[in-house]
Amino acid sequence: VTVRFRSCDRNKKIHFGSSEPEDFRVGEDGVVYAERSFQLSAEPTEFIVSAQDKETQEEWQMRVKLTPKPAFAGTSEKDQKKIEDIVFPWQQYKHSSPLKRQKRDWVIPPINLPENSRGPFPQELVRIRSDRDKSLSLRYSVTGPGADQPPTGIFIINPISGQLSVTKPLDREQIASFHLRAHAVDVNGNQVENPIDIVINVIDMNDNRPEFLHQVWNGTVPEGSKPGTYVMTVTAIDADDPNAQNGMLRYRILSQAPSSPSPNMFTINNETGDIITVAAGLDREKVQQYTLIIQATDMEGNPTYGLSNTATAVITVTDVNDNPPEFTAMTFYGEVPENRVDVIVANLTVTDKDQPHTPAWNAMYRMTGGDPTGRFTILTDPNSNDGLVTVVKPIDFETNRMFVLTVAAENQVPLAKGIQHPPQSTATVSITVIDVNESPYFVPNPKLVRQEEGLLAGSMLTTFTAQDPDRYMQQTSLRYSKLSDPANWLKIDPVNGQITTTAVLDRESIYVQNNMYNATFLASDNGIPPMSGTGTLQIYLLDINDNAPQVNPKEATTCETLQPNAINITAIDPDIDPNAGPFAFELPDTPASIKRNWTIVRISGDHAQLSLRIRFLEAGIYDVPIVITDSGNPHASSTSVLKVKVCQCDINGDCTDVDRIVGAGLGTGAIIAILLCIIILLILVLMFVVWMKRRDKERQAKQLLIDPEDDVRDNILKYDEEGGGEEDQDYDLSQLQQPDTVEPDAIKPVGIRRLDERPIHAEPQYPVRSAAPHPGDIGDFINEGLKAADNDPTAPPYDSLLVFDYEGSGSTAGSLSSLNSSSSGGEQDYDYLNDWGPRFKKLADMYGGGDD
Repeated sequence: VTVRFRSCDRNKKIHFGSSEPEDFRVGEDGVVYAERSFQLSAEPTEFIVSAQDKETQEEWQMRVKLTPKPAFAGTSEKDQKKIEDIVFPWQQYKHSSPLKRQKRDWVIPPINLPENSRGPFPQELVRIRSDRDKSLSLRYSVTGPGADQPPTGIFIINPISGQLSVTKPLDREQIASFHLRAHAVDVNGNQVENPIDIVINVIDMNDNRPEFLHQVWNGTVPEGSKPGTYVMTVTAIDADDPNAQNGMLRYRILSQAPSSPSPNMFTINNETGDIITVAAGLDREKVQQYTLIIQATDMEGNPTYGLSNTATAVITVTDVNDNPPEFTAMTFYGEVPENRVDVIVANLTVTDKDQPHTPAWNAMYRMTGGDPTGRFTILTDPNSNDGLVTVVKPIDFETNRMFVLTVAAENQVPLAKGIQHPPQSTATVSITVIDVNESPYFVPNPKLVRQEEGLLAGSMLTTFTAQDPDRYMQQTSLRYSKLSDPANWLKIDPVNGQITTTAVLDRESIYVQNNMYNATFLASDNGIPPMSGTGTLQIYLLDINDNAPQVNPKEATTCETLQPNAINITAIDPDIDPNAGPFAFELPDTPASIKRNWTIVRISGDHAQLSLRIRFLEAGIYDVPIVITDSGNPHASSTSVLKVKVCQCDINGDCTDVDRIVGAGLGTGAIIAILLCIIILLILVLMFVVWMKRRDKERQAKQLLIDPEDDVRDNILKYDEEGGGEEDQDYDLSQLQQPDTVEPDAIKPVGIRRLDERPIHAEPQYPVRSAAPHPGDIGDFINEGLKAADNDPTAPPYDSLLVFDYEGSGSTAGSLSSLNSSSSGGEQDYDYLNDWGPRFKKLADMYGGGDD
């Protein structure tokens, strides 16, 4: 039956409930279902259906009575399939009264329509009519999803007869129910009846097979599990109604592979899909994986009418520690050289049937006997699971030649319960120690010797010998040598190890620290390979009174007057007690001015005060000798000179004429500072001079490298080579340059050129030229003079055609020395040069102009 709840507020969310939930269940759409199968009695069965607002919790109730419907034997099949009429409630109105009580609307029971119907279509369902159609011409229509709303056209109605029909097969898995409303209007479109609700439920048919959520299911189970151990759960779903037999699934196992040790190692709960073990004997070492074919069937597993589907369940048997490690041999062997550590001496191999690289397979080794001093340890190789016997403490062959160890192996996790094997395996390890040549060692090391300082060279100090631990090797005696002797005071006999001195031992040496002097010696054997050992000799030097005390500081300052004028001094003695303080301080008797001007008073064993004896002493620097005597036996004394600066002081006792005193006598530091400043100044001056000379040379080299064609001046005006002075710039002397007239054999290669000296030899005598005035004769004259200069043994090497640094006197530019004649210029007539043009007028003035 379907119960309907109608409210003015259509947005209410209603929840239906039943007073007999174990017998009846009410769906969200108001449809009441029977929860179980039972026979109705002759008396009506009553229960209450409640409707509760989910938001306001307001509740309405109604009573439902179920009465068994009698079956009439005479009812024909045709009458059973008669189309049901649904009649609109009739409303009567009386015109005499404006308001009349009307009859409550009918609640139309839902129409049940099987899905996947084969027709024929359209298939008539019910006939909608109004009891007023006798007096009026009415038109019928339906609205709602499936009629005039999507999906449209599934349900249609004849507007005249009110026949409601379905036009095609329905699918419950898409739409389980349709909610339509029937309307009745007159020919003018006026509503003559209130709309009535029609509910069409689609009856489920078994048209869907079960579908597993996964085609392959993976599960695990430990080996050795007892029967009843949960393994995994497989799940399938059916699109049909889960509340009907069409959607009720049942599971079963079709096959198991492999079938050992039993073909039925597992079972499945036919309703929940839980897979559990039903037989013992799961052993990973024999079967690591099982494959089950699982079948799900609807119709509660009915093999005749139900639909089914299959999936695969893969069950992996996981490992447990049911196999202990077992040694592959009862005894293992190894060897190790003595005194070696961190070396592997033996490999212990085991076998374990459990899954590799798991705690049930990983082996741990421990020694149970044969190593009381803990010289060995056993590590596990994580890849091979082997035990690595390793030496961790050095072994002496002369003490132990062989070890026999007892070892045990077990897994990281204990064995599973019920395993009959022993939890561990044992074996023995025989290790042989190999004798090797060991280093000799000194006894004792270090060796301490107490000796007074001042021991003379060549004295025997002690004997320092070593021992060789190799008692079973045939070796000669040891040889000794010196390895470290900072002060070079000692030597050792290479055979017997006797140590003698080579210099005087001095406690005050810089190589002695805290009265201790350390020397290192080496002892070597002749084994194969040769080995050596070192030993340290420590000499504790006892002090003797071999150093006289000295005054400290060496310089002091005091005032000219008595107050304040005290100078504190300290005695310093390199010796130590009892050859040091307390010290005695006194002034010498000579010169007499010392005791006349000064007085000294001891204020402690190491300190004294020096002060003026007279009222006033003129400012200056004074050397005050002080005699200091120590307390040694015998005593040692010395005279130390204290340089005292006497100065004028202010009322605070500070010197006011320090500059004058410093001028009178500078200290060593001031003199050194002054000398350093002078040296730095000299270096700077020298560097400046060198830089200037280098720059002059670079400038002269640049001038020599200038191409004559690039020189903007006239060639005759190159004053450092050929010029006759600044005054020649007004004349054209290019006619002097006639290279065509110069004979090739007269050209002399350029030699060493000097520009900083003038000739010191006598000027050579050149031939006197005739007065024939011809321009070409100048070139001949120059060439002949050049030849004469080349053949003259007294001519210096710089007096050549290419050297013009010395030009004589008269002109500011000097003269052309190479053109000078031995005869007086006044004896020749050079007036013809005036006829040669303005270029030779200067020559005419120079040679023909007389004294001018």
